[in-house]
Amino acid sequence: MKLEEVSPEYSGSYLPFVFFLLIAALAAIIAATLFPSPAAVLPLIIAVISALILPSTVAINKEWEEAVILRFGRFQRVVGPGLFFKWPFVESFLKQDKRIVTLDVPRQEVMTKDNISVSVDAVVFAKVVNTKDSLINIRNLWDSVMKQAQATMRDVVGSIELDDLLAHREEIANKIETVIEEETRNWGVEIISVKLQNIELPEDMKRVIARQAEAEREKRAVIIKSEGELTAATNLEKAVQQMSNRALYLRTLASLEDISYDPSNTIVFAIPMDIAKGEIIGLTALAKASNVSKAKERSGEEQKQE
Repeated sequence: MKLEEVSPEYSGSYLPFVFFLLIAALAAIIAATLFPSPAAVLPLIIAVISALILPSTVAINKEWEEAVILRFGRFQRVVGPGLFFKWPFVESFLKQDKRIVTLDVPRQEVMTKDNISVSVDAVVFAKVVNTKDSLINIRNLWDSVMKQAQATMRDVVGSIELDDLLAHREEIANKIETVIEEETRNWGVEIISVKLQNIELPEDMKRVIARQAEAEREKRAVIIKSEGELTAATNLEKAVQQMSNRALYLRTLASLEDISYDPSNTIVFAIPMDIAKGEIIGLTALAKASNVSKAKERSGEEQKQE
């Protein structure tokens, strides 16, 4: 849950500054009136002391700063950037930087839910949205946020398995962010984001994961290759059903023509037996017909000669 930024109460009262300025001016006038009488010493001392105290009534906050005013040690008000005034010796102030802070969470050795040791580090982006709570409710604010982030990261990573840690880093970082926000709700801090940087595995576990990834890639390659062969076989079966022996023979001759451009190649071409059988039968019938024709011609010539 995000915290709402609290608007500071800017100090618009010039009373402390005006008060000591008037005392210094009146004391100086009285001392000048009584001078050179010994009675002028006391007003002169008061004027000097008031003039020395006068700068301590004024303080300045930078654009990114806010301050908490404490009167006799108790919270009085919050003042924002710019010039503000306070009563010296009675009021004090504590400043707070409102800019975004980057916290590098050091590397933590964590045992995952499936008993695998990993090293995890992270970075946390946060800022102060409630100056009063950040200064009054917690001491060493950013060190406390760092310790809370370390403990939360160990708890969250230790409650999940390694595969989930590697596959869902963004979801785990969001979960860590939610837990930190819940724990630091009263500290006046808003956690902007949490990023997991490096997840280091043991060397033997790296080798196991590499072998697993290689086996997975080989599995996909075999499946893709078998699917391609199945598709090719299906298409070839359709082509065979549509092509006659003559068409297939013409296709064979066209393939021979395509690969015969280079005379240095030796071509070994396999012809299906059904094609060869058909050609042999055709050539045999042609030879028989030619022999019969020649026999008839010879018998006709012999008859003419007789």
